[in-house]
Amino acid sequence: MRYSRFGKSGFHVSSLGFGAMNLPSVPLEQAREALNYALDQGINYIDTAAAYRNSEEIIGECISHRRQEYFLATKTGARDYETAKAEIERSLVRMKTDHVDLLQIHYVNYVSEYKKAMDVEGAYKAALEAQREGKVRFIGISGHRPDLLVKWIAKGQFSQILFHLNLAQPFALDELIPKATEMDLMKVAMKPLSGGFIQPVDRAIRYPYSQDVHVTISGMVSVQEVKENLAAQEEEVGTEERHELEQLASELGQHDCRRCNYCSCPLEISIPDVMIASKFREKFGLLPKGHGFFERQKERITGCADHDPCQEKPLCEEKCPYHLPMQSVVQKAASFY
Repeated sequence: MRYSRFGKSGFHVSSLGFGAMNLPSVPLEQAREALNYALDQGINYIDTAAAYRNSEEIIGECISHRRQEYFLATKTGARDYETAKAEIERSLVRMKTDHVDLLQIHYVNYVSEYKKAMDVEGAYKAALEAQREGKVRFIGISGHRPDLLVKWIAKGQFSQILFHLNLAQPFALDELIPKATEMDLMKVAMKPLSGGFIQPVDRAIRYPYSQDVHVTISGMVSVQEVKENLAAQEEEVGTEERHELEQLASELGQHDCRRCNYCSCPLEISIPDVMIASKFREKFGLLPKGHGFFERQKERITGCADHDPCQEKPLCEEKCPYHLPMQSVVQKAASFY
């Protein structure tokens, strides 16, 4: 396991972090085994959020007795002071701890959301208050808009940044990671498999591992998945392999979707998943989770071309800040059925 100084925290963090978002989908004993095995193998970063169903309670039940062994990160999706304050207190109770090492203002993708959270009566005030009381050590932010995140962290109010970084979404490399490095922030990469779409798994894990980040969060739910992720980081990435991975990311990231979710489809097509999977599906095929997604979305995707309100001008494309050709990508995806 590779360890590095975790930005301003001074903590030495493992290069692989345990993402607990999917633990509520498996039996409690399976989750217990996975979490404890991860700690036994030296993984010392645990990531969750108030919004991840009962994920925080699972952490409290399964590993709170080993609290000194891991850096604990959670998130509040609230934007106002009162709701954020209540979420922070509830998270501590659920995880059976008197403090979290990191609290992130969660999923901030709009300027309006950022302004509300940072307002005098916003969620940031609750985070600062909890920090003064010793309930939170550091405050961070997460989001899906690297171009906006780089502006927000530049204000100097956060110690950590959580962002997408995978073979299909390399966009944080342009400005966000260099700025975070300059400011000595804790840099955490998420979704190395882009939610279960990207394969082969070992190459997907090794890509963010090869970049200038402290820890990559992988959503694991079993001992076998922990082993698989650890094996992918067993050896350092050499110059030649890193170049190959970067070339692949450049090719697979040509869809340009940041998963900011500004788009909305009247047919409820999950457009970001279609966009991000588009290049990977053509080149490598999909993991079982990806196949399941396209099966569930089949009727919606195949109905895109016949949806009258979008014939003249696609409604989704009007809302995209990057002006991406989403309709054509969705309709091309229909041809795979």
